[in-house]
Amino acid sequence: MNGPSRPRIGVSACLLGEGVRFDTGHKRSDYVASTLSRFVELIPVCPEVESGMGVPRESMRLFATPTGLGLVGNRTGVDYGDGMAAFAGRRAAELAALQLDGFVLKKDSPTCGVERVRVYRQGGGQPSRDGRGLFTAALQARIPTLPLAEEGWLNDDGLRASFLERIFTHHRLRTSLLAAPTPRALLEFHADHKLLYMARSPERYRELGRIAAQAASRPLDTTLALYAAQAMAALAERSTPGKHGNVLQHILGYFKGALSAAEKQEFLTLVDEFRAGLHGLVVPLTLLLHYVRRHGAADWLRRQAYLQPYPRELGAR
Repeated sequence: MNGPSRPRIGVSACLLGEGVRFDTGHKRSDYVASTLSRFVELIPVCPEVESGMGVPRESMRLFATPTGLGLVGNRTGVDYGDGMAAFAGRRAAELAALQLDGFVLKKDSPTCGVERVRVYRQGGGQPSRDGRGLFTAALQARIPTLPLAEEGWLNDDGLRASFLERIFTHHRLRTSLLAAPTPRALLEFHADHKLLYMARSPERYRELGRIAAQAASRPLDTTLALYAAQAMAALAERSTPGKHGNVLQHILGYFKGALSAAEKQEFLTLVDEFRAGLHGLVVPLTLLLHYVRRHGAADWLRRQAYLQPYPRELGAR
């Protein structure tokens, strides 16, 4: 019997240790290859190799041209840009059909970099750091709501948490809500993710609530697409100890009458210490989960994605 489905994540093949780079080497990411791989289905992609370039091959860089960005060989000066753009468009369409939940891409790559890729210009001089890899650009154009990350971001607690929240929420959207869409299902999904949105963007949380509330009076496909886009945008926003602290205090209010004065004070002290940077979110959250188990909680609270938006083994929040 098959177990529960897992998020389906694209990944630059070199990050899995595959020798696909121009010099036959790789850039294996231990986190992606050894940790993330245990909880998601990985789809390796190497735009250069898949588009027909051999291994080894000459190194390349992005080069600004009057009509856009070229992909120029450092040794020969050949521009591979048009061929890569055509391939990237086709491959992005194929990946869209696979219903990906996210993508981990190689930093600084002229095909896979997400941001700050070097762009060279006629006449020389220092390159700008405002480029995107040609494959990544095609991927974003085809699947604009797809959560993306460079491998280095996963070493940062905050950036990793944001990416993981997005890919696992995207997976829940895809496999539960979008698999059996109804206005009621959307309202239930929104209720279960209320606190997760609040911790990232209170403003977008309110907008998501309005979208969900109007689902019965609008075309459902349009509403779901708008909701998914806003949900991913909300979870991409930067959280802060203050935002998390407000959510934790909001939850505490639902234990009215169940906790002693000492228990409440213990929890509020941990929240204040978290806000002051003395420890991570996991400390007050662990005590909160203890209260949920010990005192019981309403079904809506037990169902909150905020309490565990992704497997704990993937990193502390």
